[in-house]
Amino acid sequence: MKPTTLSVCDRVAVANWENVRQRALTLPETSERTSRELRQWLVKDKLFVWERPLRRADLEALGGEAPDGPILGARVEHLGAKEAFLASGESVFFTTPHFDGYPAILVRLDPITVADLGEVIVEAWLARAPKRLVKAYLDKAS
Repeated sequence: MKPTTLSVCDRVAVANWENVRQRALTLPETSERTSRELRQWLVKDKLFVWERPLRRADLEALGGEAPDGPILGARVEHLGAKEAFLASGESVFFTTPHFDGYPAILVRLDPITVADLGEVIVEAWLARAPKRLVKAYLDKAS
């Protein structure tokens, strides 16, 4: 992927929903919608990142480890990629039993930098976009 020029602010600033929206909508054929008052971003009608507050069952499963603050759901390419995110040691990535066996991770927005969030969003888009879009995007980025 082509390196992007990031300001010092982007490298250290924590992310928010406007950052998610801005980055997601820069990707080809991406749309935004609201479902049950929660924001979702899709590529060709396939969900790739979404607002995902913790539910009661999530809170019960996580107990005292349940994070506060806004949470983004993000698709990943496969379960191996999910395990890599979770094993990274970064406390911004986690999962709940609801997502067992499903190629998705949960991302805490409060501690993630805008730059790292951008990478998560692009990876999620690449995992869900049609092959022709992925090829065109990667060709343009090289």
